[in-house]
Amino acid sequence: MLFSSLVFLYFFLPAVLAGYYLLPPRCRTAFLLLANLVFYGFGEPAFVLLMLLSIAINYAGGLCIGRCRGARARRLALAAPLLLNLLLLGIFKYAGFLADTLRLFPAFSGLPEVSIPLPIGISFYTFQSISYLIDVYREEHPPQRNVLTFGAYISLFPQLIAGPIVRYRDVERDLASPRRESAEKFSCGAELFLIGLSKKVLLANPLGALWERLSAAPDAPTAAAAWVGAAAFSLQLYFDFSGYSDMACGLGQLFGFRFGGNFNYPYTARTVSDFWRRWHMSLTSWFRDYVYIPLGGSRRALPRVLLNIAVVWALTGLWHGASWNFVLWGLYYAVLLILEKLFLGRLLGRLPAAVGHAWTLLAAVTGWMLFAIEDLSRLRAYLAAMFTGWTAATAAETALVSAYLPLLAAAVFASLPAGKRLFSRLPQRGARALAAVLSVLALLLCTAVLAGDSYNPFLYFRF
Repeated sequence: MLFSSLVFLYFFLPAVLAGYYLLPPRCRTAFLLLANLVFYGFGEPAFVLLMLLSIAINYAGGLCIGRCRGARARRLALAAPLLLNLLLLGIFKYAGFLADTLRLFPAFSGLPEVSIPLPIGISFYTFQSISYLIDVYREEHPPQRNVLTFGAYISLFPQLIAGPIVRYRDVERDLASPRRESAEKFSCGAELFLIGLSKKVLLANPLGALWERLSAAPDAPTAAAAWVGAAAFSLQLYFDFSGYSDMACGLGQLFGFRFGGNFNYPYTARTVSDFWRRWHMSLTSWFRDYVYIPLGGSRRALPRVLLNIAVVWALTGLWHGASWNFVLWGLYYAVLLILEKLFLGRLLGRLPAAVGHAWTLLAAVTGWMLFAIEDLSRLRAYLAAMFTGWTAATAAETALVSAYLPLLAAAVFASLPAGKRLFSRLPQRGARALAAVLSVLALLLCTAVLAGDSYNPFLYFRF
């Protein structure tokens, strides 16, 4: 069930909000757990059992870690549920990719094809579970003893299927009963949700349509059209995912939770390193705290530090998808970040800011092509068009891009903090009134668009 769907907006969400606030506070967590499972089972009823299995494994694992006293016993109590989490993720997400890779070798050419449906959101809730177990092991918080509360945390529908990755310690207090809901939280949450909905419906979807038309043409595009297509996908991905994150954070506030932000205007970054401190921040910080630092982080000798970066980004690429283009995407960023670590970051710091912005945008837009095109031969052709196809744009390309210029200009402006800064300068009372009016208009406009347009993809569902 998409947040940007009429079923969610006008049936599921109102029903859940009504039930939640009509119930006494002591019953709300249990009701939220039920709503989470209904939400998840709407599209994939069979995978509700997998969700319940994940809840059971990690709930029991946390209790076992908390009860063990010896160092060896605690390590074993951590290792068992961690391995089960990774095994489930490996079976459902990577078994087919592994079989396809092995069949490339003559000794394994007879392996059958493996096709296992991918449970939506499994990467997100698996990482959430792993962070919970490791934090219990590190004694950063005690294990949750109420199974209903723990189940609600793992399956919380606002961020269940596409993040942000919410760590238990960040919502531990909010999970306590009774939760501290308030009219102010509800109002801010509704506004944030509608900002995210507008990003998704009014910007990401039409930008995706432009990208599909430019990338699916039978003939290779000219360089100008290829770069416009790459820019359209880069903006689509940003508004698609940051819009979903805004909707998730807004929904969390409707129910009394506060999730951390997941994006901070990444296309204003001056280095690739800064870009990844601003893009999908919950994933970046997860890999930093649970992979990079345990490997030694930046405290080791330089060769080991560079190896740590390569390992983290190879895993980051695989996390995004079981396909070689994602592995290439991860290694691509590993190379760029290593270059910045060695010398490029210092050089960019001494050059004008415009140079750093240009470098980062060039790197990001090019990198998103590795992310977007799974077929390696198509990827090679599209990158060749971007960097070598410098001929005059065709009449069809010119007409198509011209029709989308107002949308592209609006998307570029919306990806910058200028609008937020202007809004923050308004008097508080006027700002609140304007926000309320814009929220109503956004809901009406998004409803009209959704009712009349069947094109409503969501890119991060496949992760």
